[in-house]
Amino acid sequence: MPEAPLLTSIRKASPDDSSTGDTAIRVDKLNHYYGEGELRKQVLFENNLEVARGEIVIMTGPSGSGKTTLLTLIGALRTVQEGGLEVMGNQLRGAALAKLVRVRRKLGFIFQAHNLFQSLTAFQNVRMAAELFGFPAERTSRRITELLTLLGLGHRIHYKPDSLSGGQKQRVAIARALVHQPPIILADEPTAALDEKSGRDVVTLFQRFTREDRCTIIMVTHDNRILDVADRIVNMVDGRIKSNVLVKVTAEICEFLRHVPLFQRLTPGSITEVADKVKSEKHKAGAAIVTQGDEGDKFYLIRRGAVDVTRTEGTQSAPLNSLGEGAFFGEAALLTGEPRNATVIAREDTEVYTLNKEDFQAVVAASASFEEELRKALFQRH
Repeated sequence: MPEAPLLTSIRKASPDDSSTGDTAIRVDKLNHYYGEGELRKQVLFENNLEVARGEIVIMTGPSGSGKTTLLTLIGALRTVQEGGLEVMGNQLRGAALAKLVRVRRKLGFIFQAHNLFQSLTAFQNVRMAAELFGFPAERTSRRITELLTLLGLGHRIHYKPDSLSGGQKQRVAIARALVHQPPIILADEPTAALDEKSGRDVVTLFQRFTREDRCTIIMVTHDNRILDVADRIVNMVDGRIKSNVLVKVTAEICEFLRHVPLFQRLTPGSITEVADKVKSEKHKAGAAIVTQGDEGDKFYLIRRGAVDVTRTEGTQSAPLNSLGEGAFFGEAALLTGEPRNATVIAREDTEVYTLNKEDFQAVVAASASFEEELRKALFQRH
């Protein structure tokens, strides 16, 4: 049976919520600086990111890497200086203050500092947020009670912050951010103050929001316990997005690599690192994937389909081999530094996984077993 609706709804989707298609957030060559004059320091460098509606994105990286700065720019809490940034179809660079305020009002913010009103109960803190968004108290009371109960605060609804633990205050702040059904939730360490069960309850709630309302959630976190809920993991280092991994796709690649003899002796961690770097290419039947004489720039692993390998000597072209799913090619030029010694043509529509030269060499250097298997294959082919 289908799941019952998660919570009482208090608003209908506005036309603006559906006007952006499947893209909720688009970051384009975004730079950012702190300070002025000689003290001006660049903290974000040429960042690009596209997030679809209904995605849960987890941003990781060391402290000071720019995660929170990027999050606050997306939330229209800072001025976009260089590059482009669209949120729900609204370009924030150069936007007037009134437009920025309209964007902010559609977002849900969860920050480490919960900033609750000490004189109000948990229920009243959340209700005040709903009223600020224009929802009358009689429409929100049931939803607030449901939210606080789902967050494990059913017995603390009418307690004031002084009577709540740090984790309980954080859950009130989470309810406050969710009460108006925002299409985008921006969360900075939302589970940092929570124990394992409470943290799991929060991210499970997030997952249901994304399923039922196509809500988009971006979380900055160092909490490895919740990485499994992510659709995409973005890693930032020194102000740059270093990796942007679709988790489901990476899991599928890992599962495939695990069953390929070449990769079977790698540790699970090494396989995951390879999967993070792999790109997918599709080639139509008859297309040349590799051409003899070209410089070697990629390693290829056949995911689906089949290829024919031929070599030309003088004016004569001779077939060498036919390769199918799980087979690889392109390693010889990368290992020897010589030009491609054969042409590879897709015999049928074919999908291949590729590693660029730098990533391939990094895997070889890191794994003696991987290099050994490659050398064996190279010897057998000659």
